[in-house]
Amino acid sequence: MKGERKEALMRIIVLIVSGIVLVVWKYLIFIFGIINFFYTIFAGRRLKELAELSETWNTQWYYFQRYLIFLSNKRPFPFSRLQKSMGKFEW
Repeated sequence: MKGERKEALMRIIVLIVSGIVLVVWKYLIFIFGIINFFYTIFAGRRLKELAELSETWNTQWYYFQRYLIFLSNKRPFPFSRLQKSMGKFEW
């Protein structure tokens, strides 16, 4: 029982630290999305690196939410290894 209580309290720390990192990162992703949009309009192709960075954020946000709602005990970044993607996507 004590292990579960300790893990529940750890979620508060994860919420604060990972939450701050992910929210700041979210604003950068929004800016990158706008850049990628206009680049695609003018250049006729996407910036794959910016799209992949956005996918990394999406993946981290997903793991963060799963952890906070007690669906998983796998801690999100920066408390565990950075997961880049949940699967392969076709370009």
